Amino acid sequence: MKKEHALITTKGHPFEKGPFFDMYDSLEIDYTHVEHPAAQLILNPKNTADYDLLCFYDMPGMNFDLPKENIEIEPQQAFKEGFIELLEEGKPMLFMHHSIAGWPAWDEYAEIIGGKFLYREKKLRGKLTIDSGYRHDITYIAKIANSHPITEGIKELKITDEVYLNEIFEDSIYPLLTSDYLFVKDNFYSANNAINGQMYNNENWDHPPGLAHVAWVKSYKNSPIVYLQMGDGPSTYENETYRKLLKQSINWLTSKEAQEWVQKEKEIKK
Repeated sequence: MKKEHALITTKGHPFEKGPFFDMYDSLEIDYTHVEHPAAQLILNPKNTADYDLLCFYDMPGMNFDLPKENIEIEPQQAFKEGFIELLEEGKPMLFMHHSIAGWPAWDEYAEIIGGKFLYREKKLRGKLTIDSGYRHDITYIAKIANSHPITEGIKELKITDEVYLNEIFEDSIYPLLTSDYLFVKDNFYSANNAINGQMYNNENWDHPPGLAHVAWVKSYKNSPIVYLQMGDGPSTYENETYRKLLKQSINWLTSKEAQEWVQKEKEIKK
């Protein structure tokens, strides 16, 4: 039986590479690893033709060494065009954890993933939106939100991980897992305060309550998309239920069933 061949893209956010790739080794798939900025030359139909899916554990499009008002970097037009072409041809995509913060200056990228983690206040979907929140080392239980092949055989996910209070576009996603943690401002720290040197601080930050979805599927153009909010560090990488969730996400994304589901979604949206 042919193994799935994934292209894994990283860079833009620190992580422990050894434990991370140990996790992928355990999934019994073939994979190739690429980092930004080289990834931006590869992420197009011509250069990814040999890959069954694209996995993103990256956070491109920001330079925290610049003044706060200039940290967002617009991706080059050629990269955007190539990425959209991948979606038009139906390339499956898996986004993990901090990837939801990637390319903040490219609004369509948030629509592709189904939400956005914001480091500073900005306009999102035509509305001025406050910066997002984060909280490390939270132990929670994620319950099944909807039945799906990705969650088959999983009753719940108990995990200790970083959680985000960020924007989720509920109108475009199909939730898979919902956390029992309370996604309210008092339980999080402001990302904007953090980039201003005030880590673990939520003073003068009035974020409204958020959705508790921590995993979902969606479609964009002709591609099936999965987002998993979990994935901060080794304790998550080593979690057997999380590994099962990750493996089953890859299995579904590369299946005929996923492509058929995307086409049904397109018909519904017409």
